[in-house]
Amino acid sequence: MKRDRFLKNSLILICSNLITSIFAFIFPIILSRELGAEGIGLYGLIMPIYDLFICLISGGMVAAISKIAAVYFSKDDFNNLNNSIDASLTFNSLFALLIVCTVFINAPYIGTKIVDDTRSVHALQVMCPAMFFIGLSSILKGYFYGISQVKIPAIIDISEKFLRIVIIISIITVFSLKDVGSTVTAAYTTLAIGEFISFILLYIMYKTRRRKFRSSSSNPEEKLQLLFNILVLSFPLCLNGFLSTALGAVSTLITPRRLVASGIEYNLALAMIGKFDGMALNIIFFPITIINSISMVLIPDLSEKMSRRNYWSIEKRIHQIIKISLFLGICTMVICLFTGDYLGQLFYNRNDLGNYIKFASLAAPVTFVSFSTFGILNGIGKQNILLKNSLISAILEVILIYILAGISWINIYSTAISLIITSSTTLILNIREIKRSSRSCCHIL
Repeated sequence: MKRDRFLKNSLILICSNLITSIFAFIFPIILSRELGAEGIGLYGLIMPIYDLFICLISGGMVAAISKIAAVYFSKDDFNNLNNSIDASLTFNSLFALLIVCTVFINAPYIGTKIVDDTRSVHALQVMCPAMFFIGLSSILKGYFYGISQVKIPAIIDISEKFLRIVIIISIITVFSLKDVGSTVTAAYTTLAIGEFISFILLYIMYKTRRRKFRSSSSNPEEKLQLLFNILVLSFPLCLNGFLSTALGAVSTLITPRRLVASGIEYNLALAMIGKFDGMALNIIFFPITIINSISMVLIPDLSEKMSRRNYWSIEKRIHQIIKISLFLGICTMVICLFTGDYLGQLFYNRNDLGNYIKFASLAAPVTFVSFSTFGILNGIGKQNILLKNSLISAILEVILIYILAGISWINIYSTAISLIITSSTTLILNIREIKRSSRSCCHIL
């Protein structure tokens, strides 16, 4: 049975993720009014550590599961589909538990030596349960994307992001939190509660959904073999995400040190990071939710078309994605250039964000298109190329931040400059590989 639901699923994910992004957008706005720019800066310094271990636990699992689920589902091979999910859940539970315990025990060292701010220690500890539940949720989301049931994770994500806002406001109000450290800890506590609720709902829906598919007559493979098939796909993506995120974390963590080295006081440097990374870039990257939504559906869609050798459809899909990404990037840049001051006042009630928003928006067109090429390469099975290209860009980012942030008259603008250069580099490398692959696959492009 043919299942071509790309447009429908993309629209569902775009709509749901836009709603989710609105809630996610409101969350740091609430924090900024409670914490100020310095608190947002501290929150942003902890987040790369969180993202780093998330990549280690679940990096590549959504893409790998969705690709394998799409293939099995297209063949009505429900035995191997269900066994693949069961094996992945067991493996990820054990692996995530190991990582989470390690992070929790070493949180004092990470907070004082790596983040270089003792106020981050408790936040690092309370975020550990969130990492565990995200690791399991990633498998279930990949399952739903692969079987074209995107509405289920979409609705759950919307509910979780809304609850996160309610919970953070409740915690701050009930406990009358005022200082930066306790409020940042409350923010990460909210994250953990939200991810727990999200996982429980996903698991309930997974158990309900799989009962509706009858077992197929095909002979199931061994669960270890099925797990191996998934890990073969996910490992390059995991390594890509982990190394790229690690280098990104290095860039984030050296930024305040380099700003201080240029003659700026630490608290002021933290405030600059909060305004630029936590506020201005939050506005610029809001539309990228659309590209992210399309990419989630694009990976299993291209994988299924590759298995059928439907190269004409692949060519058409790739052209569509690139055009949409470029259009969104240009529109975002134009809007932010002309209304940057107003946007800063509207969302954050600040008059000092206009220049940050305008300068950062210059990166939007190339960054948006570059982001879309990751989904394309994932869909056509070029995970190793993604790893190489991502590492090149991440290393380049560290070098640029180290050099540019230490120059007093460039300071925090180094983030936007490095973003433009690294995104351009990634785009050139990825497009070259897409064209090369097309020539070897009956002229895909």
